[in-house]
Amino acid sequence: MEDIEDLLAGSGGGSPPGFRLPLTAAVVGVNPKQRKRSGLRKSTFPQDLLSSTTNQTPKIPGTQTIYVKTFGCSHNQSDSEYMAGQLSAFGYALSDDPNEADLWLINTCTVKSPSQSAMDTLLTRGRSAKKPLVVAGCVPQGSRNLKELEGVSIVGVQQIDRVVEVVEETLKGHEVRLLTRKTLPALDLPKVRKNKFIEILPINVGCLGACTYCKTKHARGHLGSYTVESLVGRVKNVVADGVKEIWLSSEDTGAYGRDIGVNLPILLNAIVSGLPSDGSTMLRIGMTNPPYILEHLKEIADVLRHPCVYSFLHVPVQSGSDAVLSAMNREYTVAEFRKVVDTLTELVPGMQIATDIICGFPGETDEDFAQTVNLVRDYQLPQVHISQFYPRPGTPAARMKKVPSNVVKNRSRELTAVFESFTPYTGMEGKVERIWITDVASDGVHLVGHTKGYIQVLVVGPTSMLGSSAIVKITSVGRWSVFGEVIEVLNQNSQERNEANGSPCTNSHENCACSKEPESCACAATSCCQTTVPKNDSRQVDKQNANLIGWLLRKRKNHLHRKEAETVLQESKNIQGVSPGHATATTTTTLSSGIIFGLLTLIALLLFLGFMNLSSN
Repeated sequence: MEDIEDLLAGSGGGSPPGFRLPLTAAVVGVNPKQRKRSGLRKSTFPQDLLSSTTNQTPKIPGTQTIYVKTFGCSHNQSDSEYMAGQLSAFGYALSDDPNEADLWLINTCTVKSPSQSAMDTLLTRGRSAKKPLVVAGCVPQGSRNLKELEGVSIVGVQQIDRVVEVVEETLKGHEVRLLTRKTLPALDLPKVRKNKFIEILPINVGCLGACTYCKTKHARGHLGSYTVESLVGRVKNVVADGVKEIWLSSEDTGAYGRDIGVNLPILLNAIVSGLPSDGSTMLRIGMTNPPYILEHLKEIADVLRHPCVYSFLHVPVQSGSDAVLSAMNREYTVAEFRKVVDTLTELVPGMQIATDIICGFPGETDEDFAQTVNLVRDYQLPQVHISQFYPRPGTPAARMKKVPSNVVKNRSRELTAVFESFTPYTGMEGKVERIWITDVASDGVHLVGHTKGYIQVLVVGPTSMLGSSAIVKITSVGRWSVFGEVIEVLNQNSQERNEANGSPCTNSHENCACSKEPESCACAATSCCQTTVPKNDSRQVDKQNANLIGWLLRKRKNHLHRKEAETVLQESKNIQGVSPGHATATTTTTLSSGIIFGLLTLIALLLFLGFMNLSSN
């Protein structure tokens, strides 16, 4: 089938992003021959969604339900959020249940064979369920003639701003393909975030590399960077929208700007200067390959030390053997990777680095693999993403002599065992850290936060803490994360207002005599904690006394913890220009306040107990 961009040539220069074109069947490229060749009949689509060739009346566009499934990287996730945002803006409902949806939108990944196999399985399910299908992402863009894609509509990676058109025509029974484009989609499109506190911001598409195993380059193409002004503008908008973490995403963050005459440090400094000075919104720099970051190590280190930037970077090494790196065409050596890690670790306190390893690349010998194991042992990085080599059709590596599959599997298992033997968080017990809380753990009990080094910290607390930062004390460590106890919640406007009103019930990280959640107070009174207790119900009185005493003791304990937390906060203030003399005065004031608060607490407790005894008599 011809690309729709060719079919629309000369039609007036295109249309604004998201604009509904009144496309006819001929324009969108209905192709009965291709349906016949792929074994699909018109009955593949629900009868009420067929074009005007039937007697059925089509549903009103924008009234259907869409199921969106995403495979792959954070860039793909951002693309899905943009597509979901446009569909939602045009009235479509979004659902996580594929069975109740009228159309499936599948955003695909071509990095590994399992991801593409999962796409194939989902397409088969969709056809069996007679669901109209739209496929987006790297698979159709990089392999547009795949047999599995026959009879489905396609949205290219740079055509996500026209997803509404594709969905509408597909629901009518048409097959649409949008693949060719020379400009980047706008950054200010509507967006429905998977996590409302996290903005995944693509800073460029494509890359400058030519790795022999990579299929993504076929899909995303050559480097194309957004301007510094457009990215800074997007950051300001999402911060105003309540976003608390911004993830810079691309196929290679380090290559940013080389096509438009700027570089990554210029962009990072411009973004950081616009972030809130209280550290309520954090920046996470995305994956960067060694060749490009080598030129800016000191400048990148300066940015990573900033209090509003996570001291974390993902730098893939892929192999510990120069021979294998050469066969991969990675354009750097193991020594250069070591220089990146050593320099950043030296210049950035608490620096955390993640990396990727491919086991069993064609030509990898036992000696090559041993060098990789030694590299992993030397650094004991807290995050190492280990995968087996998957030959991707159309890449040079797919034509190379393969390592036997059983050898590849054994090497993967061996390296995984080495990595899992490390205990990277040992020694953190008892430390006081500031964390940023953005998610709920899979157990449904803990909230997920991250330290400045992006170490995952699990804490117990109400969901009202989401989107805030907090001072925590690390109580225990695990292999993949650590556990903490909340000392103080920061940057939580609703809580600050509640505390200003003097209501202990609304303190988000402490138990309340009425309820942990102020929104649904269990007291059934006009305002929480204004409970009328019958005088003859001595058990209820004792229970409330115990709750109040417990609250006062916890308040005292947390106030003492703030002495320790003051050190953590002061580090951020010193970086932002707060003088040491001011810090000393602040600490002295805090200690004095603590003594006074303790005395007042004891007096209030004695008066309250005396009053309750008189009331009971």
